Formats: sequence, structure tokens, C-alpha cells
Amino acid sequence: MANYKTKIRFFTIADYEEAQAWLEDQHRQGWKLKNMFPPCFFKFEKVEPKEVVYQLDYKNERVTGAYLQMFRDYGWEYSGSCMGWNYFSKLKSQIENENEMKIFSDSESKIEMIDRIFKTRMLPLVIIFCAIIVPNLMRILSSVNGPSDPLFIIILMIFALYIYIFLHCGLKLKKIKNKLK
Repeated sequence: MANYKTKIRFFTIADYEEAQAWLEDQHRQGWKLKNMFPPCFFKFEKVEPKEVVYQLDYKNERVTGAYLQMFRDYGWEYSGSCMGWNYFSKLKSQIENENEMKIFSDSESKIEMIDRIFKTRMLPLVIIFCAIIVPNLMRILSSVNGPSDPLFIIILMIFALYIYIFLHCGLKLKKIKNKLK
């Protein structure tokens, strides 16, 4: 009977390269990714340790047979999807040159993926931030109780979290995109 384990690991939408490296390290230790559960649960199966390359593609839509077949044609094994991310792996022994280590052989495809992330993840966060968080913070600050309102701390913490996400993810994705241009 196979041994399984579940690990909890959080990656932001901009940390997909770190997620790939972490999954490769898990496989080197003999743990193959089986599937993922939102928001940050990874289920692994005990296997013989191997050198494997992991790659992630962000689609934020249901994967189709044609989409998966395209990756299979290039030797990539599909591990599953989670929150818009599709996980693929390939044995390093099957890789003949550097271009085969990446699912995107050109910069344009990777830039398109980053643009999809901005449009489907960052833009909704900006809308929520501007339409809900900022007005609520302003309402509380201008109320009679002001900062002594019990909700002030909660709204302030959410405000700070959004600012962190915008800075961390936005700047990191912009840096990756600029590097590709």
C-alpha cells in the first residue's frame, strides 16, 4: 500500500516559481504530488526519489482534453488543478535540452499567463479593495466612535493585508514580466 502525506504550504499567485522549486524538492525526497486542495494543501504519494521538473500554468478555467493532450504530447504529466493553477511534471531524464524544462518555450506565452493572473486575480482584488475595504475604513474613521469602533481593527488588518498582497504580488509579477520583455 502506498504511503501518503499532506503538507500545508501557502504560495501567493506571484510565488509560482517558488512552488515549482518546492515540488521538485519534495520529489527529490521521494514524495510525488498527487493533488491539491484549496487554499494550501498538497497531497503527496511516497515514490522512489527522482529528479523531476515541475511547471505551473495559470488558466483560471476548466481544463479541456485538447489542453491536456498538448502537454502530454510534449511529455508533461498532469497532476491536477487548484485555484486556476494547473500542475505538470516531467522526469529530467526525458529532457534533452534546456527549452524542454519549461512549458513555455517563448516569452510571449509566459507574459500572457502573467496578464491572465493580473486580469483574473489582481483586478478583482483591486475592485474589492476600492469598493468595500476603503469605503468601510473611511466610514469608520469619520463615524462618532472613529478608531475606537471595534470593527476598526478588523478593517485596518484587512486593509494592511490587501496592501501587502498588492505590493508583494504586483511588484513580483511586474518584475517577472519586465525580465521577460
